[in-house]
Amino acid sequence: MAIEGTCDTRFASVREQFERNFADRGEVGASVCVTVGGETVVDLWGGTADPATGRAWDRQTIGNVWSATKGATALCAHVLAARGQLDVDAPVTAYWPEFGKNGKDGVLVRHLLSHQAGVPAVREPLPAGCFYDWSLMADALAAEQPFWRPGTRTGYHALTFGFLVGELVRRISGRSLGRFFAEEVAGPLGLEFWIGLPEEHEHRVAPTIPAPPPGPGDPMPSLYVAALSDPASVQGLMLANSGGYMLVPGESDSRAAHAAEMGAVGGMTQARGLAGMYRPLALGGGVDGVTLVGPEQLYRMTAVVSATSVDAVLLVPTRWTMGYVKGVDNSYLPAADREGVLIPEEAFGHPGMGGSFGFADPRAGLSFGYTMNRQGTGLGINERGQSLVDAVYRSLGHHRAGGVWIAP
Repeated sequence: MAIEGTCDTRFASVREQFERNFADRGEVGASVCVTVGGETVVDLWGGTADPATGRAWDRQTIGNVWSATKGATALCAHVLAARGQLDVDAPVTAYWPEFGKNGKDGVLVRHLLSHQAGVPAVREPLPAGCFYDWSLMADALAAEQPFWRPGTRTGYHALTFGFLVGELVRRISGRSLGRFFAEEVAGPLGLEFWIGLPEEHEHRVAPTIPAPPPGPGDPMPSLYVAALSDPASVQGLMLANSGGYMLVPGESDSRAAHAAEMGAVGGMTQARGLAGMYRPLALGGGVDGVTLVGPEQLYRMTAVVSATSVDAVLLVPTRWTMGYVKGVDNSYLPAADREGVLIPEEAFGHPGMGGSFGFADPRAGLSFGYTMNRQGTGLGINERGQSLVDAVYRSLGHHRAGGVWIAP
């Protein structure tokens, strides 16, 4: 498999693991990028972008990074907070009065950001294509009754997070989430990263290759077991009541899906875009004359505000800052649930369904991005992505103690 791009000799093991992903771990097309101290030390890509046509994955290839998009959406909220326009401790109704219906008047902004708001799904049946209609989703979530008392439990808002946080961005800034991100983050940083892909870039997209369904007797993550066992459960509603986005084959790769501004899923970029977004956050909040947040806000992005041994939606342990995933070691769980996020305690970021991942490590001055088209079956960082993260930290002289990488 031909691997293209650049790799500093100090990080040769990252290239070795990237090559091994193709040789031994079933990688089809992928990219990985790492910056240290603001300098790009790894920028690699390779494989096949579209197996149906044989199109190669090249420097211009982009793809859906799924829930890694949440890192971009959270960043928009933190940019507003850093400017004094959004108070994370205020009630959501201070910015979005309609949201206070049906017992949600006490929901705070921090609850939206940390997956404690209690609205990870919608009970009322949603129409086909609902995720492409922002107003429809905002109204549906405003009307929804919480699945638990807000602030008392943590449950991953896998598909609603973007509409919830994005509506605050829209109401405060007067701009849609995608436009705000483009004008305040991606544009100033020179990133090829979109929440709502312009049609002119559609030809660059690597279609998602879904993980193969489990065979008879194969273990499944607890999330999917719960969804299949009870369609009325929060897990069942989250997946099935998505207007076809999650269950109709090929829907997530339609032009309508790529064009929609979905802040929980659907962000389109490559590893360079993910690492580039986290680059200023690894360096104190700004880089190259672009300041996104200051030290106080950066602390709020890194500090754990919710953690649970049984996430109310994912049914596995999770740890969250306001908008970002922290390291969690689930390796002791049954095989289908054991994928975690093995990064240093100082690091924060967000994975995407199937394995994409972006994060910042302010202590190491490091940012990381990994994207691919063939999804894995677990809920965290699978072997392909984790092997790259591990190689980066070994190159820096870190050692792993259990599920945490520790600086020398």
